[in-house]
Amino acid sequence: MASYESKDILVLEGLDAVRLRPGMYIGTTGAKGLHHILWEIVDNSIDEITNGYGNKITITLEKDGSATVEDNGRGIPVDIHPTEKKSGVEVVFTKLHAGGKFDTHNYGYSGGLHGVGASVTNALSEWVKVTVNKDKKKYFMEFHSYLDGRGKIHCGVPVAPLREIGASNTSGTKVQFMPDKRVFDGLQFSFDTISKRVRELAFLNKGIIIELNDKRTGDSKTFCFEGGLKDFILYINEDKTALFSKPIHIQGEGEVLKLEAAVQYTDSYTENSFSYVNNIPTTEGGTHEVGFRNGFTKIMNELARNLNMLKDKEPNLLAEDFREGITVVLAIKMNNVQFEGQTKTKLGNPEARPEVESIVYKELHKFFSVKDNQKIAEIIINKAKGACKSREAAKRAKDLSRARNSAENFNLVGKLASCTSRKAELSELFIVEGDSAGGSAKQGRDRAFQAILPLRGKPLNAEKKRLEQVLANDEIRTIISALETGIGESFNIENLRYGKVIILSDADQDGAHIRAILLTFFFRYMRGLITDGHVYVGLPPLYKVYKNNVTEYVYSDAELPDAIKRVGKNYQIQRYKGLGEMNPEQLWETTMDPQKRTLLKVSIEDAAEAEKMVTTLMGDNIEARKAYIQEHANFDREDSFMKEVK
Repeated sequence: MASYESKDILVLEGLDAVRLRPGMYIGTTGAKGLHHILWEIVDNSIDEITNGYGNKITITLEKDGSATVEDNGRGIPVDIHPTEKKSGVEVVFTKLHAGGKFDTHNYGYSGGLHGVGASVTNALSEWVKVTVNKDKKKYFMEFHSYLDGRGKIHCGVPVAPLREIGASNTSGTKVQFMPDKRVFDGLQFSFDTISKRVRELAFLNKGIIIELNDKRTGDSKTFCFEGGLKDFILYINEDKTALFSKPIHIQGEGEVLKLEAAVQYTDSYTENSFSYVNNIPTTEGGTHEVGFRNGFTKIMNELARNLNMLKDKEPNLLAEDFREGITVVLAIKMNNVQFEGQTKTKLGNPEARPEVESIVYKELHKFFSVKDNQKIAEIIINKAKGACKSREAAKRAKDLSRARNSAENFNLVGKLASCTSRKAELSELFIVEGDSAGGSAKQGRDRAFQAILPLRGKPLNAEKKRLEQVLANDEIRTIISALETGIGESFNIENLRYGKVIILSDADQDGAHIRAILLTFFFRYMRGLITDGHVYVGLPPLYKVYKNNVTEYVYSDAELPDAIKRVGKNYQIQRYKGLGEMNPEQLWETTMDPQKRTLLKVSIEDAAEAEKMVTTLMGDNIEARKAYIQEHANFDREDSFMKEVK
């Protein structure tokens, strides 16, 4: 038995713990983690400006792969910390739980609540350079990560103490850092990814100026929205038909929080709610969303009766009636935030619910007291009454109930080839386009953990139909039944039968359309599948290059010349037009074997952007869809898929 004594306990000093287990601090060392260390620096600048210091942030992606973030706030403290006996700059960048955000003296509201932001970025960078302009002086400090003679890495080590390097007539902080290639191998910052998050931050912080420059390509964007959340909601609904052009906008302050919200209705059937706490997206909602719905439902029912749109004998409209077609952006700022889970996706503070409810009720009462705004109230109430009629109609309720039960208990005999394993975390469901490919997949799979569900036709586009119409589609019903989670409000991820849900379609336009339809359905009615990381897209090969016993499978046009060179002269080439052209052995070897296949994991980085994209690609606005495709379509499969593979 190995001994276990005090000498066996590893003491991680400084930032070593971050370097040893980076996933604990940034979630992943993939592309998302790379951008996370940028957001840690950007969020510090946002917090400074949100609390009233400065108005501009400049983000620059440098040619050498580093990133620079500069703001015109107060500047990080440069004086000596009373207990650490080091400058404030050194403390902020080398101590994990150090910062000015643990009390409300300097920051009333902050997204960076754990005090690990700048230090984590430092720990996972090759070098960091910090310039501070403060009190008419300019200061500089640099940090490096290096390997010593014994192969031990030392990360975020100061090159020298903070020093004064000149005079300054400005204030603020500039941080430049180089992500460490030993952590983020081969990864680069994405201008598009950063643009989306920066746009969102500019919407949430009215009047703030954020410049984004990419010196690698020359691209540059500046974001500033004087309308704030009103501009945000117009952006989200840009390709939808709004029921009133000017969004409702309210703001108010209580004892524990500040609130701002914007509301607009469209002719769609679904609810689109986006909530934020201290600029952090709360994609799973929380007590603030509950408070908003309660306050909104209460005031709208009162208005319905005051405007004689609901008779005394009629019951109140329900919250779900007011949710049909609503788009709402809710942003609150508060101290002592309690998020549920490390991912900060759900607000848990119980005191937020009654305060949000009270503010929403009071401010909407003021808004609708203006005579011109009563027309908006009538539009909303009529929309809700229409939803109520649909809900209450006996035939529809009966049909919907029957459809739900039918969908969740749909007869899968002859359709689903299940696997023998009952452990969801080990099981995979391939949703395969076509009977022919489905037959090959059934023969080629490992039946111990792989299940096959062939689609015999195109599923319904869930973006354009009511729920009962979606449930009437046979292909959708087979998917619901196979997954065992239920859908919509009855969706329960705990009942998921398969840990991986893999869409496997042809590498052509029809295959891409089927993928889009399925992803739209999951996004609208089973979003937890995506947010919890269960949905994947399988990537079949485009070509088979072969000669005698040498075979190369090629997944993009860009790879084809190199594959031909490797196979050599007198090669033969086969262009796969569909999955059905592959025999079971080929399908297993290229697309289903966990040791060789390539899967694209589907995720939602930005809920508002995802909502806008689904509407653009799958909605009724043909011109918007055409414009998007013309601007963004990339038919080089290596660029559009391969670089995203995880």
